[in-house]
Amino acid sequence: MTATAPAPSTARARATAFLPRLALVLAALLATLFTAAAPATAHAALTASDPTDGAVVATAPAQVTLSFSEQVAMGDDSIRVLDPQGRRVDTGELRDMCSGNTIRYGTALHSGLPNGTYTVAWQAVSADSHPISGAFTFSIGAPSATEVSLPTATAGGGPVGIAYGIARYAAYAGFTVLVGGAAFILLCWRRGAAARPLQKLVVRAWVTLTAATLAMLVLRTPYTGSGRFADAFDLEGLRAVLETKTGASLVSRLLLLGAAALFVAVLFGVYARRLEDAGTGQEKAGEQETGQEKVGEERGGDTNDLTFGLAIGGAVVSGGIAATWALSEHASTGIQPGLAMPADILHMMAVATWLGGLSALLVALYKVPGIERSAIRRFSRVAFVSVVVLAVTGVYQAWRQTGTWSALTGTEYGQLLLLKVALVAVLLSVAYLSRKWTARLAEAPAALEENAATVGAQVVATDDVSRETESVAVPADPERAAQLARQRAALDSAREKRVRDADPDRAGLRRSVLAEAAIAVVLLVVTTVLTSTEPGRTVEQEAARGSASTAVPDRAVKITLPFDTGGPNGKGSVRLELDPGRVGANTLHLWADTDGGQPFDLPEVKVSFTLPAKDIGPLPVVPDRAAPGHWTASGVQLPLAGEWRIDVTVRTSDIDQTTVQKTVKIG
Repeated sequence: MTATAPAPSTARARATAFLPRLALVLAALLATLFTAAAPATAHAALTASDPTDGAVVATAPAQVTLSFSEQVAMGDDSIRVLDPQGRRVDTGELRDMCSGNTIRYGTALHSGLPNGTYTVAWQAVSADSHPISGAFTFSIGAPSATEVSLPTATAGGGPVGIAYGIARYAAYAGFTVLVGGAAFILLCWRRGAAARPLQKLVVRAWVTLTAATLAMLVLRTPYTGSGRFADAFDLEGLRAVLETKTGASLVSRLLLLGAAALFVAVLFGVYARRLEDAGTGQEKAGEQETGQEKVGEERGGDTNDLTFGLAIGGAVVSGGIAATWALSEHASTGIQPGLAMPADILHMMAVATWLGGLSALLVALYKVPGIERSAIRRFSRVAFVSVVVLAVTGVYQAWRQTGTWSALTGTEYGQLLLLKVALVAVLLSVAYLSRKWTARLAEAPAALEENAATVGAQVVATDDVSRETESVAVPADPERAAQLARQRAALDSAREKRVRDADPDRAGLRRSVLAEAAIAVVLLVVTTVLTSTEPGRTVEQEAARGSASTAVPDRAVKITLPFDTGGPNGKGSVRLELDPGRVGANTLHLWADTDGGQPFDLPEVKVSFTLPAKDIGPLPVVPDRAAPGHWTASGVQLPLAGEWRIDVTVRTSDIDQTTVQKTVKIG
């Protein structure tokens, strides 16, 4: 619906002047936030492993360890180590090795493992409730063929992932319509509490949200684990889910939905009846002034008190339901969670009030011909406030989850976010058309009102005549009775359409609101996908960990070491090149030159790498002779970043040799 108050003309002029200023302020705030970005993560990511991916170790390790960027939930089967034939060689016992800010888990290996290539497959649940997984290989002694294929499917995918995603979308949609529909009734059109179409809309939204929450709770075990629907009936798995943060949030949501059911019952029961009684009292007061006016005032006061109580109670319950998302997903991790979670709650409440209220208005325009124009104008003002809150909290969330312009434009999360912003812009453009129809409704001439009233009176008269005709003779034939019932239903439908179409401005508003609702459906789909996508900050950080670790960025490590073995013709130099000069596999080239700059074909040359800070090494490398004075070795593994000492041993004769060394930084 509209994002500005439509009447009177002075208020419209102020709103029109305010919107460009608001846009400039939000743009400046967005630019400031993106240029002042600080590191943060949301999805957990694997940051290191021991052994590393592709490493070749001389002896079998006692254990395999994994390090993560943030806290994760893991079980005994979360880390599996398989030999070349696909048999498990780990003990199946998870080791918690976390300390301070270091998040590390491991599993012990059986002793006496033979040489060959081993596969490590892992799966975990990050602190924002999303499953993550991966796999890598390492070799003992030398690489070998393996029958194990690395998994291509990601955690949370497959049919179970699709079903879980549908439940997530249904939950968001149900929450939006439930909260927005109730807010529309209490804030904009109280008489709508007695309107059957609006009652059906809100109740169905409650049922949808409840069913979706139950489905997510049941599917949580296969979604974060095996990916098989059969595991949804695993009671042990369900018990484990209830002990997690996500499980607790889903159970809390179900309890809050119980309170929401009570709220809905009061709204459409006691509250609706009091409104009808208050209206009846006011009508009687006009006919019988003695005593009835006081009764109408008392009932109106009771209705106002109940409205206030319902508004406060509804805000508390809806805020609590929104908090079940904020406390278990993206807002609960990364930087500033204490600010991010309240902002996320406000963001969800603003979205629900705007889009959910829009759905309620659409139903009212199509199914309840008697909606007052004042209710449409009130919703216009409510929508304006919602859009302002949505914009401010959305800008903050965008900065928090992306942080840089490159993450906003170059990652999947950022691109989805830009698509969401574009959809909101289109939605606001259509809302501007709705605003124009709303303004025309407010300024409609009295003749149009009289015309609508005349049509309504004609319809009522026709209805009375038809009812009198029907009451004259009621056919005993069931088929004839069913035929008359269908005719009455057709007459009722035509009657409603005639009343609706009596006002062309109202018909134009219905069409524009319908377009808004269609865009809102797509917007909710994008939002659902966005909440399960790895934030741009995390993607860029992981890319930086993998690429910004060389001693000289995008260059091989090159050093020159002079040597003197002390014997005749024992002086010269070696030139060493390590490409790409980073953690993982490298290619080593070594050239030896005499004092005169000629190739020095040494009898023997050896290289070793040592990381003193981690007590790793020396890791020996014996390069192969490629040409006179040139040696090379491939697959040189450096498992960790740090200050590595390179030792080069050269022998110029049977008894003359020396070792020279240099320390380089490997990222």
